[in-house]
Amino acid sequence: MEKALLVSVQLKTDKHHWRIEDISAELEELASSTSVEVLENVICICDHATPNYLIGKGKVEEIGFIAHEEGADVVIFSHDLSGTQQRNLEKALGRRTIDRTQLILDIFSRRARSPEGKMQVELAQLEYLLPRMSGKGVMLSDLGGGIGTRGPGETKLELDRRQARKKIDKLKEDLKGTRQHRQAMCKKRKSNNLPIVALVGYTSAGKSTLLNLLTASTQVTSEKLFTTLDPLSKNLCLPNGQNVIVSDTVGFLHELPHHLIEAFKATLEEVSEADLLIHVLDAADPRLILHNQAVLSVLEELELQDKPVLVALNKIDLIQDRSWLEVSKKEFSNSVCLSAKTGENLDILISKVTDYFSGLMLSLNIVIPHHRMELVDFFYRQAKIEKIDYLQDGINISLVIPRMLFSRIEKDKDIKINPATLAKD
Repeated sequence: MEKALLVSVQLKTDKHHWRIEDISAELEELASSTSVEVLENVICICDHATPNYLIGKGKVEEIGFIAHEEGADVVIFSHDLSGTQQRNLEKALGRRTIDRTQLILDIFSRRARSPEGKMQVELAQLEYLLPRMSGKGVMLSDLGGGIGTRGPGETKLELDRRQARKKIDKLKEDLKGTRQHRQAMCKKRKSNNLPIVALVGYTSAGKSTLLNLLTASTQVTSEKLFTTLDPLSKNLCLPNGQNVIVSDTVGFLHELPHHLIEAFKATLEEVSEADLLIHVLDAADPRLILHNQAVLSVLEELELQDKPVLVALNKIDLIQDRSWLEVSKKEFSNSVCLSAKTGENLDILISKVTDYFSGLMLSLNIVIPHHRMELVDFFYRQAKIEKIDYLQDGINISLVIPRMLFSRIEKDKDIKINPATLAKD
């Protein structure tokens, strides 16, 4: 196991409102997600960034001494480093030095499973490496092993700037094809009148656990960050008989690097196509408000800030003082306090989702001929049949359907709609 020395940096010029303690805690969580041994976390508060080292030279010397004494293999900075700063730090510290983005990319490279996920990670890695490549090129296979050195796609390629740009263009083209395939799948779901509910939230908030609970799926869950990179969609039948698709998505992060958002836009289209977002928050985390702001910031960057949102304040099983939950609920409109682990208050969440989509449902009484029995099967799948009578002159059905289906029913000449039910609705 590699030994890592962490350096948590806070600049007074930073635009975010995170305290150095929060920056430090998150850096430790990120490092732990790569299974390194964290030796120490050095706190560094500076007025502004220096062009050579990001931090002051005296602090660099202190970090170098600690790294030598502790036997660190790698030094990880919480702040992004320029190519010049990274090279200077490696020379001064005598150890491999990586920044927060490289750390996140390393985690992503370990988590990606699908071909699409691997392409997205490779694209993000190349776009990160491109401005850091020297004129002679970077031999990725010579980087050695360890955290932050997993080359794009783990290939053995020597890349210069021209080759890297060519590879980036190829990956973008391939991802464009994947995007078109995903849009076609989404269009098919829409044509089947299946609304989409997307689970969004900060990484490790419990989205995958909630998906498993809602849909009886077996998505892998973990306390480590970014367990889910590849989206997973499952069917959920609501109490009113309506079927919806629930999609798990990649977790968000405070100041998620822009090119990571760009690379994963194809995956995040699950969010853009959703009819309703369930924003899952870890209510037991003291950084709850900060995590909420971070997610809202990413949604705004994706231009999805106007989507209807239901807030799920998760992990209440870890909270001893339940009175705090009432205070917390007031901070978040349209929210539910629940535990995806124990199932507590899951019924309330489902009820709220059902209420949201109930306005999109329509009660009807129809009659279909006996030779159209396939319609019975269709209505059992796409609607909620409340009563069905097999009569001599046809099959009389009372049902609740998604309003989107009405035009399709209305156009079928074999289906006779009781006008009284329309007037009643």
